[in-house]
Parts: sequence; structure tokens; C-alpha cells
Amino acid sequence: MWNASSLKVNKLAELKESEIKEITDPLRFPDYFGVTKLFRLKDLFDARVHYGHKDGTLDANMKPYIFGSRLGHLIFDLDKTTEMLHSALNFAAHIAYRGGIILFVSHFPRHTLTVENAAKQAGEYAHAREWDFHLFTNSEKVYNGVTRLPDLVILISTLNPQMEEHTAVKDTAKMCIPTIGIVDSNSNPNLITYPVPGNDDSPAAVQLYCNLFRDAILLGKSKRAVLSS
Repeated sequence: MWNASSLKVNKLAELKESEIKEITDPLRFPDYFGVTKLFRLKDLFDARVHYGHKDGTLDANMKPYIFGSRLGHLIFDLDKTTEMLHSALNFAAHIAYRGGIILFVSHFPRHTLTVENAAKQAGEYAHAREWDFHLFTNSEKVYNGVTRLPDLVILISTLNPQMEEHTAVKDTAKMCIPTIGIVDSNSNPNLITYPVPGNDDSPAAVQLYCNLFRDAILLGKSKRAVLSS
């Protein structure tokens, strides 16, 4: 009797062994989703990703990612940012491919619409308001029941408007939720799973980050749809 599962088996049988491995085991490939094609280094430069904060505000943990300073402002090494952003985008695509829940987080009012639109377009979730304590660490009480927490949190900035570390940074670490975070020159990247050094203030930079993460997530979902069919 014909059914969907037998059709799927027949389709897999028609594929070469290498093609089957590519579909069913994407971790064997360094850039299975093609995220390295999503942007060029010049795109980062044009979006002012290289601009850090003023001299004297540098977090010691961000020193390896700084190229130098110009006119009193720290400048990021965009070669390092490119490499780390590729890794972050690849991870986001893999989470989406495996059906994971992804949460975009930001606490800056001027970026709220950008962040929420990116999450909506990606078919995921956003939290762009003030962070409530124990949102993750005591979720059963907050949500009045067992709730599935995100499989990945993308922090468009790891700081809040008061230039203090966003509460979600520690909350995700406590709950062992992997994170991607844009870390400016005055941020501490130590608790972020996939830190991305760069400007977290410029609207152009934030728009670029959101577009890239949206596109990476959609790439992961499109590959998943191919496997499901």
C-alpha cells in the first residue's frame, strides 16, 4: 500500500550515498547552509560594525578583537568579526534545522521594531522589553506550568540601556541555554556561547545583524523542509 513514509524511503534510495549523508548528517559539512555567502566584510564596514566605544571604556576581555583606535574611538578587527559571525550564523541555522526554538532579545527601545520584525519574519520569537527576573530560572512559577524554554537566545546587545549586563546573559548561562551575542567594546563576552564583536548601537549595524540571523534561520528551515518532503 502506498503511503508517505514509503515514498520518502524510495526517494532516499534514489539518492547517491554522498547525497544521503549530506541531507541526514549536516554536521559533517563546515558550511552546510551556505551562511558564508550571506555577507561580505565590506557589508560590515558599510553598516559601521567596526566602530566601538571611546578609548578608556574597553572591557579587558574584548582586547583580542580590537584592531586599534581612531579619533578617540576603538575600532574592531572585522576579519575576526567576520569569522565569529559566520560561526554564529551557522549555529543558528543548525538550531533552526533541528526544529529548535529561537528567541531574539534586546532591551533598547530604538531597536524594538527591527528586532521584532526579524523574529516574526523568521517564524521565531522576540523579547524586546524590560526583562523580568526569573523568566527562565523560575519559569514554572512565572508561566504557571511546565514551559519549554528556548533552544537558542540571540542577544542583539548584551547590555541594557543603563550600560549594565543584560539579565538574560546570566539567566541563560544558569539554564545552560546557548547564546549568540553582539558584544561591543565595553561588553564582557565570557558568558556568551557565540560572541560576535561589533557595534551594538548603530541602527544600520543592528539591522544587518537582524537580517543575517533571520536569513540563517530561514536557510536552516528550508533545508529541514527538503528533508521532510
